[in-house]
Amino acid sequence: MYHYILFDLDGTLTDSKEGILNCLRYAFGKMGQPVPPEETLLKFIGPPLQDSYMRFCGFTAEQAMEGIRLFRERYAPIGKFENAAAPGMAELCRRLKERGYVLAVASSKPEEMCVPICEKFGFAPSMETITGSPPVGDWEKADVIRETLRRLGLTEADKPRVLMVGDRKFDVLGARENGLDCVGVEFFGYAAPGELAQAGAVAVVTTAEELEQYILTH
Repeated sequence: MYHYILFDLDGTLTDSKEGILNCLRYAFGKMGQPVPPEETLLKFIGPPLQDSYMRFCGFTAEQAMEGIRLFRERYAPIGKFENAAAPGMAELCRRLKERGYVLAVASSKPEEMCVPICEKFGFAPSMETITGSPPVGDWEKADVIRETLRRLGLTEADKPRVLMVGDRKFDVLGARENGLDCVGVEFFGYAAPGELAQAGAVAVVTTAEELEQYILTH
């Protein structure tokens, strides 16, 4: 049975689309770059920003770092709150904690931004730790998960009791790299059709209620 539940943030605990897209448009504008179509911008939700700039826009590493700086210039004071809690997830986290589960956030977003978001939307009281990337550069998902496990004091022997919950293949692959199972959530449709199952998710759910049922029965 699972006992430790790690949650992704963007697209899992919150719907961060509005803030992320607004900040991307701001960054492209400041750089004098054409703003990609929304279907391209949506692909930025989930993976590290540097990877997305380089993969989807052909940026050099230097351009990508400037894009990240400008993105955060707007995101830190404004964009992080252009956000909404995923339906039922704050309540689910409270119920799981009351049942004795140990919960944590594991996000590639900078930790200094994860904490106020979790506080604003009512997730922080349920979390044993809120782990994100360091101030400079975005960690890969596997790195964030590894640090979360370290903070929780977990060892190899504990891994069968740890479950990652996320909305993109990066969550599934990062969990697998750490020897963990991952449940995929399709709350907002940011993953491509079949993406989560193809990456190796042990289950894919579409509501907080389905997620709760899976956790309680496995």
